[in-house]
Amino acid sequence: MQSLYDYVIQPLGERYNNKKSIGGKSLILNSEIYNHEFTNRKAIVLSTPKNVKTEIKAGDIVIVHHNIFRRWHNVRGVEKNSRSYFEEGKYFVKHDQIFAYKLGKKWKPLSGYCFIKPIKSTDKFSKEKEKPLVGIVKYSDGTVDVGGVVGFRPNSEYEFVIDGERMYRVLSSFITIKYEYQGDEEEYNPSWT
Repeated sequence: MQSLYDYVIQPLGERYNNKKSIGGKSLILNSEIYNHEFTNRKAIVLSTPKNVKTEIKAGDIVIVHHNIFRRWHNVRGVEKNSRSYFEEGKYFVKHDQIFAYKLGKKWKPLSGYCFIKPIKSTDKFSKEKEKPLVGIVKYSDGTVDVGGVVGFRPNSEYEFVIDGERMYRVLSSFITIKYEYQGDEEEYNPSWT
């Protein structure tokens, strides 16, 4: 099946990533269906749209918006699927709901997006563990250099955990400054990831 304007995808694993294995036992981290932090954001492309030019191919692994697989309750309390739901295990997504795809062993963001790793705070007087609005570019769409230290607008970061690393998806147009590398920048990756 091939859609005219939508990708057909299926989740890589389950809808929610709310379980963690500790000491051979399964621990459920969250039981709320509406919490976006635990929805699965990795998917496999089953088919690409006919009328959209794309580098993505069927079989590619992609990073998608958190609302694709999420379930919710309507005003009457009835549990519903997202509007992307097609049939069990299959979902329709628009091109702008895909942020990156796996090319070989590396992630490649789509045009307009960068993924930025937070930096540990060096401020002795701050309780914050990471420096606000500054990070190291991990994956770039080509607008900034990978490995560069950049600053971005407030409220423009959107948290992801990709391959065990916590990073922010930031629109490329929201990157406001490129800092010189000082040598003391250290990526911040909390133990829970």
